[in-house]
Order: sequence, then C-alpha cells, then structure tokens
Amino acid sequence: MTLPSPTAPGRALSTAGPMLMLLGMLMFALNDAMGKWLVANYGLGQVVFLRSFAAMLILVPMVWHAGWQNLRHVERPWMQFARVVFSTAEVFCFYYAVAYLPLADVMTYWLAAPIYVAASSPFLLGEKVGWRRWSAIAVGFVGVLITLEPSSAMFTMPAIISIVGSAAFAFMLISGRFLRGTPDSTLVFFQVGGAGLAGLLFAPTDWSPIASTRDLLLLALLGIVAMAAHMLVNRALKISDAATVAPLQYTLLLWAVVFGWLFFGDMPRLTMMVGAALIIASGLFIFIREQTLKKRDKVLPAIPE
Repeated sequence: MTLPSPTAPGRALSTAGPMLMLLGMLMFALNDAMGKWLVANYGLGQVVFLRSFAAMLILVPMVWHAGWQNLRHVERPWMQFARVVFSTAEVFCFYYAVAYLPLADVMTYWLAAPIYVAASSPFLLGEKVGWRRWSAIAVGFVGVLITLEPSSAMFTMPAIISIVGSAAFAFMLISGRFLRGTPDSTLVFFQVGGAGLAGLLFAPTDWSPIASTRDLLLLALLGIVAMAAHMLVNRALKISDAATVAPLQYTLLLWAVVFGWLFFGDMPRLTMMVGAALIIASGLFIFIREQTLKKRDKVLPAIPE
C-alpha cells in the first residue's frame, strides 16, 4: 500500500491558484464578449442595470451570510463613495467603448491601468517610484499611444472614452488600497449596487424590449459570469502568491483577440499588437519590481531603488 506524499496538498494548491486565475480571466473575457454583443442591441443603461440586478442575486446571500453590519459600519465612507463613482464610470465607459471598438483594442487600454496606478502612486499614495519603474511607466505610455495610432482618429469619442474608462479603473484600484480592511463582499456589493442605480437612472431613456428568451438569459448571465470571475480571481489570490498568479491576468488579451475574431470578425491591428506588447512588458516589469522591493524591505526597510 502506497502512502500519499506529504507534499501532495501543497502541490495541489500551487496548481489550483494559477488554474483558478486562468479560469477567472476566461470568464471575464466571456463576460466582455457578451457585453459587446448586448450593447449593440440594447441600451447601455439597460444592460448595466440588468447585469447588476443578476449579480445582486448572488451577492445578497453572500453579504447576508457575512453579516449586514459590514454594510452599516464601513471604513472611510467618503473613500467608499469615491470608489463606487470610479467603478460605475469604468463600467459605463467599458460597455460604451466595446460597442464601437474591437474587443482586443478596448482590453489593451484597460490593461494599462496598473501603469496609471504606478504613475500616480507617488502623488496619491506617497509611494516612492525609482528610475526603473518610471522608465517602465514611460514605455507603457508609449504603448498606449501606439495603440491609439496618433492621428485625428485618436480624438474620436470611443477612443477618448476608452482612456477615461481605463483611468477610472486605475483610480478604482488606488481607492481599493485605502480600503484594505473592508471585506471583498462589501466592496463588490457597493460596486455592483452603484452601477445598478446608475443603470436604473439611464435605462428609461434607451430601454429596448427584450427580443427573445436567449437575450434575457444572456443579460442575466452577464452579471452571473462577472460575479463568478471575481470569485475565481479572489480565491486564486488567497491560495497562491500574487507573484505567481497576477501576471496571468494578461491572458485576458489573448481571449479578447480570440473572441473578437470568433464572434465579431475583428482582426487585431499591428499597432494594437505592438502597443499591447509594450503595455504588458511594462506592467510585468512594474509588478516584478514591486515584488522584489517588498522582499528586500523585509530584510532592510530602507533599500533605495
């Protein structure tokens, strides 16, 4: 009789984290592809409202189980409000952008958010950023400009909205750093609730009758799939080191290219691919550099960059 290896559970967890992150990115990409299709047929406010309503069906039992006191007594209420504003703006900007631009293009703009976070962290978070990360930030911004294809086209409304949306996403990430003590379910509840209220406000102005049961199911799945993606990513980060699973977020761009071609016939532009490569390289360098400095700080807290 062979006894199980004592290292087996650890190996299972080390494999589970990356697998959950990869699955979460796939779910996010599916959510984005469904959203692109739906906003082409239904109003933006309508899609956001129904998406949020479906997500609430999952969130409410989770929050109830965790305890409603987490919603009544929150840290930094004004920061919570700011995060809701940023997250709501990000959702509306994203679905507006994908209605007019290829999925991979929009996803490239959103993947630049960590670069914006790094660039603004010295001013908003008081963090030190050395010349290595400033160089990576500059490379990332060059990637954004290449993706925009500097010309009169870069001043079109979808391109501008994409930049605004990715910046709102970055500020949402920054505000989250001030709210580390708030449970994930509470943050997501406020985030989804804010988007739902905004969607309800705008929905009457562009509401379209739901054409089929299939469309109704897709509208419901839009919120459910997004919630599943959030839970998969959160779980991956809890059972694996961020250094292991966080870089896997860039597989989202691969799925965006695949789904964009498969469902919408979008072929990736050369400038988009070059810009995306620079953005991903910049984001990975910034992340790896931050992880290296954190490890060094545990030994010598004042090591300069």
